[in-house]
Amino acid sequence: MPPLGIIEGFFGRPYSWEERAEMVRALAPAGYGFYLYAPKADAFLRKRWREPYAEADLRRLADFAAVCRDVGVRFGVGLSPYELYRDFDQASKAALAAKLDQLASLGLDDLGVFFDDMRGDLPDLAASQVEIVHWIAGRVPDARLIACPSYYSDDGVLDRVFGQRPANYLDDLGAGLDPAIDVMWTGEEVCSLQIMPAHLERVAGQLRRKPFLWDNYPVNDGPRMSRFLHLRAFTGRPAEIGGHLAAHAINTASQAVLSRIPALTLVDSYRDGAAYAYAASFRRAARQVLGDDFAALIERNLLALQDSGLDGMSDDLKRKLRERLAEHDHPAAREIEAWLDGAYAIGADELQTQ
Repeated sequence: MPPLGIIEGFFGRPYSWEERAEMVRALAPAGYGFYLYAPKADAFLRKRWREPYAEADLRRLADFAAVCRDVGVRFGVGLSPYELYRDFDQASKAALAAKLDQLASLGLDDLGVFFDDMRGDLPDLAASQVEIVHWIAGRVPDARLIACPSYYSDDGVLDRVFGQRPANYLDDLGAGLDPAIDVMWTGEEVCSLQIMPAHLERVAGQLRRKPFLWDNYPVNDGPRMSRFLHLRAFTGRPAEIGGHLAAHAINTASQAVLSRIPALTLVDSYRDGAAYAYAASFRRAARQVLGDDFAALIERNLLALQDSGLDGMSDDLKRKLRERLAEHDHPAAREIEAWLDGAYAIGADELQTQ
């Protein structure tokens, strides 16, 4: 089993501080050993990265870092210095140094340097990003560095949205980066249905290191996916991939409590190997998170919640589900009710502005 962890890296409404703390406390005993705080809604890690955190926000981050330390979980932050590689001049270096000093004051175990969600069709993209990551490494020598490439998957959607990837980009990035720096990868697709050993072996050859898997399940952000709840157990990740990974991090769903269900099944998948039974694993995890009666309700409605989604469910089914949810005094019930109300819906504008 590779090191397992959480990336809070989705668009839309981020978790509350209490939701983060409860997730860490709930999943640490199962083997989740790191948490990367990187919500797209935190502009001070993204398009407003040059601006310092307010003291109150820094205190909240420090308090959460303390929660992680208390339960033996590595605490990290994902910084997306928006289009820094276009002009890495002295002013940019001064702003970056100030932000890194703030983050380092939290006692970082991990620092993600994320170049995703940015234009990338530049001929010297890999060399520019290698220079930035190495410069950062010199400023935060005590943190594990994890770089996310601009093109973090084979998926052609990245080229359509962010411009055609430069020739040999992944090879050049892998050749240029210090071997001690991890590199993230999502698989053959941005949201990969399967992640197989042969694919990871090929990517490791290009990167000259085992990839640090950013697994986009059970995440459910974006205009399309936010209409569904991703609750089923992990599939398409055979235990054999563990030996091909530096780590396996899951990008959780917008619903913090419900995300624990699939998270627990990934542990089963690695532990049980060829004996893994995903339906039985779901039932065990759902009972652990929700209790027996509530878990049975979710299993009966799994097709509607994960496959039909908000647009495919009848008004009558939604009404009956609300009636049953009202019988359960559980935060996950409130998450489903909020989802039914459209509270987690994400529009295309949020993908552009966050």
